[in-house]
Amino acid sequence: MKRAIGGTALLLAVLAAGWAGAAALRGEHASAALGDANACAAYNGLPAGWGQSPDAGMVRVTTTTGRAFRIDATEVTRAQFAAFVDATGYRTQAERGGDVALFEQLAPDAPDISPQAWWRHSRTANWKQAGTRSDHEPVTLVTRADAQAYALWLGHRLPTEAEWEAAAHGARELDDRGKAAANFWQGFFPIDDRAEDGHHGLAPVGCYRANAQGLYDSIGNVWEWTADDWSGSAQAHGHGAIPGAQASTTGVIKGGSWLCAANYCQRYRDNARHPQDAALATVHVGFRTVRDE
Repeated sequence: MKRAIGGTALLLAVLAAGWAGAAALRGEHASAALGDANACAAYNGLPAGWGQSPDAGMVRVTTTTGRAFRIDATEVTRAQFAAFVDATGYRTQAERGGDVALFEQLAPDAPDISPQAWWRHSRTANWKQAGTRSDHEPVTLVTRADAQAYALWLGHRLPTEAEWEAAAHGARELDDRGKAAANFWQGFFPIDDRAEDGHHGLAPVGCYRANAQGLYDSIGNVWEWTADDWSGSAQAHGHGAIPGAQASTTGVIKGGSWLCAANYCQRYRDNARHPQDAALATVHVGFRTVRDE
């Protein structure tokens, strides 16, 4: 029986397991080229080469200064995070009693449409119950520490804000025909989700065309953790102040999510940024990792 671990014990186990833990998962994990609805629906959530190469599912990005690094082409999926949990016994902060914020769409006649009405706190929800529980969806309900633990397991790390922007540059919300090119909220938020992009809530990773650097879903779908702490001012309408959230450390999240709409948030662009309680797990924040060359 695996022993569930967290905190300092995790670091020792992760360093001992390293990539060898993922190597036990070797096998044929065919992943057709992503970038449209059919491809993302068929994807099993594990990139080609998973368990065989530390670069599986990653693309190479070169900054304007000439420095190169590798970054996950997609947001980390539930399948990838499950492989990490299976190999290490890791328990997320939410599974250890941490706070979780869940979204509830409001009825058209709701008397209150403030953030206090659409956010609900939970002490029982965790990543295993998020979304439709499909392996090809981005993992959510993970804190920054949870994301860092996964990254460490692979010998990766979280991107800095600057690295994330270099990789996400050029992502678009609409294509040349005016159709949705990312998963964001169409309709009046938070009561009318028209799903004109084909998705209510989370979308599987890779349903839309990649940007020039080869990244899928760098805007929309889920906000993404970075390694950076927040500094500077913040706009309150980023995704609504989550009632009861008391951040001891505030991190930077990037890219917007499926909860961003034309009338609220509007953060589905590559240079958008928002503060997020680093220890709060939410349904609209995930992550991707980078590896130094």
